[in-house]
Amino acid sequence: MAIYTSLAVSTVILNPSERCLQWSDDGQACITTKAAVHIMTPDLGINFSTPPDIKALPGDEQGEQPLGWFKTIIEPARGQTHMWPSICQDWGAITLGSLDVSLREVACSPSNLTSRGRCVIAILNSNAEVSIWVAAKNHLKGEWINIQDVTGLLLNKASSEDIIRNTLRAQVTSLAWSKQPDYRITPTPVLDSSMLALGNRAGCIEFFRFNRNNNSGGSLLHIHTEPLSNHWITHLSWAPWITRSTGDCESLLAFSTNNGNIGLVKVTQNLQSTPNSGFVPEYTISAVFDVQDPIYEADKRSVTALTWVQPPGRNPILVYTKPGVVHLWSWPGSEPTWYGTRVLPFQTQKMSVGSSAISPVSGVSYVLHRDALILSLVDGSLHAIHNMTMEPTWSSPLAGDVLTSAELSRASRALFAKVTPAGISYSDVNRIGGMASYDSQSTLIWIYESLRPTDFGYKHEAQHECMLLTAPFWQLDDETVLHTASEAFADISCASGSAPIYYLRALMLHLRSNARFAVLLPQVLEILSQVPPDQTTTIVLPSWTEGSSDDLRPQLRKSLTTHLFGWPNLLSLRMRLSIADLCWKLCKDPEMQTQCGQVAQGLLAAISHSVLRVLVRHLNAIISVITAPDIPFVLREVVQSLLPGSPQDLADEAQALSDILTASFSIDPAIAALHEHCPACHAEVPLCDITRATCPNGHAWARCTVTSFILSTSKVRTCIGCSRKALLAVLDESQLPVAAQSWIVRDLLEVVQRCLFCGNSFVEIV
Repeated sequence: MAIYTSLAVSTVILNPSERCLQWSDDGQACITTKAAVHIMTPDLGINFSTPPDIKALPGDEQGEQPLGWFKTIIEPARGQTHMWPSICQDWGAITLGSLDVSLREVACSPSNLTSRGRCVIAILNSNAEVSIWVAAKNHLKGEWINIQDVTGLLLNKASSEDIIRNTLRAQVTSLAWSKQPDYRITPTPVLDSSMLALGNRAGCIEFFRFNRNNNSGGSLLHIHTEPLSNHWITHLSWAPWITRSTGDCESLLAFSTNNGNIGLVKVTQNLQSTPNSGFVPEYTISAVFDVQDPIYEADKRSVTALTWVQPPGRNPILVYTKPGVVHLWSWPGSEPTWYGTRVLPFQTQKMSVGSSAISPVSGVSYVLHRDALILSLVDGSLHAIHNMTMEPTWSSPLAGDVLTSAELSRASRALFAKVTPAGISYSDVNRIGGMASYDSQSTLIWIYESLRPTDFGYKHEAQHECMLLTAPFWQLDDETVLHTASEAFADISCASGSAPIYYLRALMLHLRSNARFAVLLPQVLEILSQVPPDQTTTIVLPSWTEGSSDDLRPQLRKSLTTHLFGWPNLLSLRMRLSIADLCWKLCKDPEMQTQCGQVAQGLLAAISHSVLRVLVRHLNAIISVITAPDIPFVLREVVQSLLPGSPQDLADEAQALSDILTASFSIDPAIAALHEHCPACHAEVPLCDITRATCPNGHAWARCTVTSFILSTSKVRTCIGCSRKALLAVLDESQLPVAAQSWIVRDLLEVVQRCLFCGNSFVEIV
């Protein structure tokens, strides 16, 4: 049985749960331990000079290749930020978790929320405090910084004079961050419609939205308070957003209380267009909150897990568990599927002395192509529910199926034995702290600790060691892998803001198999060659007639962001290019490698033409406010648009732009504005290659992939997906190289927080 990852982590997991191990939309695995959040990023699809922190020995020629991982941690202070007894002396405000502060839960925002185009992480500790964290220069290996104390915000906004109630509202017990809704507007507008929900000890849910700020990193803004109960809110989970009509979406927020009650809050969001004189429509968001009837009455039995799963072709299913029992609930829909509640008792899988069906659930994973749900328990067992869409049952419809509770538990136990050199016995328990799917199919990632419950010896914190495993539980056939490849590029939406490495994680994993790759490559290349129609040809921009007003630059930045990153066809091209580059690197047959290169070149050309069309049309729209310092950049775009192979409409628009500039300014477009000076010897460097610059004395320099100017400064950033480099966004254009000191260049660098070619994030290595 193959093992992709087997990594020892010196840590303690105090709160096993279905969210202890979760994926962020940046493609990073977040593991919540007692003192820190470990952020692990698989090296698949990541290509830049810094090697992964963890890399196993290479696999054999016919076997599976191991995964490498980039690693960093978020380590909040172990002390208390807020001393609750100094705020309220009532017994109800006591938090026992303040005696030894540890981490309880983590919520990851959608991607592309920060000024660097990444996720935000909210952390809840045992002292009922919440803090907001973002990555600084390098989200793969670098520091994450705390940008906001949310508990302080909750205390400051208290309006009531009831001190105990204000305190209980500030003491958070659960949190969940919604995904971005898809309003079915193309191109996708630049706005954040996600919400962070915080449940507290006062029985209320507080709703927040993240407000991006380039200087401070951002902060939360309070938008609504929903009082629900007199009991603590212990769990929260957002259902996927459902689009009812263009600009109108709704979701259900499930919550549980400490007396066992399960309820729902229906959240409806609507986009309303506002009049403006800019290049793209402006929208405001209105939200309505409606408390629904309870779906499970209080029975004084605690809820151990609460999450939603989304089988295709039906309404989402709420999965909530109590000791020994899993409950499934869904509302009626137009499809002929089940609705209401289904109750399935767990069966003990006797694998060790600690096996018990009443163990808490530590992971939930929906298997897409098998319509099955896998649940992991803390006792180390795995359980599979089949036929989730039509009628859930423990029984598999296939004879001899490996996807059963007994077989999965045996496989988990076998992997436990395989990675334990000293061997295991019946007394050893592989206590699973968290589990998630790696590919939404056969491969799981989970973290466990080996324990002996019958051994009453003491082990101090530094002696605890957990194991992180990634492994497939059954083999996928080639047809399933090809279906995965086709689905990866079907029905693409830019609304989620997720990074391409998040979408492509499953496909990249299956293509790296040495035995399978050569067989699948021709069909994969055929899928990659199916280039979607270019949607950027439909862009229509009004000419700017208000001069250099204060509104111009914000409007231009918003329009550039919308058109560079809001078209589904551009995202599809970027994802296809990432897979084509991976195939080229994995291919060992020179002839097939040439074919991979040809496909990649075709995709690269299509992306370049779309990006150039967006830029040229914006430059034509603001031609009246272009000044002399802007000419070098504008003419660079003209030259690239006139290269052989460019679409005729792009060439015509670029030529028209060039003619206007030539008539307005006394320049020689062939020489004066396109030459730079070598940073080493000051010799003139002509624009002969848009990727590299070489002066007559042989000095070679990389060019910025956003602006094509020479990278003569250390203020650069590197794409994690394709290693392309770009100038850093700066506050003042005077900080840019001399030839690039233009307000248009400065605004464009601020807009491009993800690679124009592969769509992944940038990092600053120095």
